[in-house]
Amino acid sequence: QLVESGGGLVQAGGSLRLSCAASGNMFSIGIMAWYRQAPGEQRDLVADITSGGSIKYADSVKGRFTISRDNAKNTVYLQMNSLKPEDTAVYYCKAYCKAYVKLYSSWRWSDYWGHGTQVTVSS
Repeated sequence: QLVESGGGLVQAGGSLRLSCAASGNMFSIGIMAWYRQAPGEQRDLVADITSGGSIKYADSVKGRFTISRDNAKNTVYLQMNSLKPEDTAVYYCKAYCKAYVKLYSSWRWSDYWGHGTQVTVSS
């Protein structure tokens, strides 16, 4: 289970910090990522980070957003600075996890998604 928090309403130029905590019967967590989806748009990658700390950003957020993770807490963060109205979207956390799947009675790697948190940036 992935639970996001930290969304809200902020003025342009402001900052927000999103958090996403993974919990449950997860043996291992690989890459963790943030995606966002604006109304009528597809869900796009914002940033991702491997368990070893390698990071990738979408061009639109480079220099403004910072992704980080705490492996001991199974948590990924997204610090968002200099926010723009075009950053308005629902932000989703995704994690590639090895978890026990009852249906198959085995441990399996799969993508898990959070339910999303709304970020609204006013002009």
